[in-house]
Amino acid sequence: MRLRNILVIVKDIERSIRFYHDLFGLDIVLGNDGNIILTEGLVLQDEKIWKDFLGKTIIPESNSCELYFEEQNIERFVEKLERLYPDIQYVNRLMTHSWGQKVVRFYDLDGNLIEVGTPM
Repeated sequence: MRLRNILVIVKDIERSIRFYHDLFGLDIVLGNDGNIILTEGLVLQDEKIWKDFLGKTIIPESNSCELYFEEQNIERFVEKLERLYPDIQYVNRLMTHSWGQKVVRFYDLDGNLIEVGTPM
């Protein structure tokens, strides 16, 4: 068995496609009726589909999981993030952990938690 994809819920598929392409260079692999598979295995699913399937309310900013990306030049990434998405909501701005890794945490446009860190 192997993990194939990670799925996140979004309100506006087109807006989220742009977001993940602009910041992380992810491209569409496959798309159908409210489900978009991006490179690296990230799946965007329309919130309406997920709500209908689960019969439960979606809770943005639940902080129960995060998408983790690594970036060697994290300062350049943060500059791009601030330029393209100046209103992004941060959990923590660029910081350095005691073990030397630099990280930034923020929410995507739908409240999904993202961390970008330097490789360890």
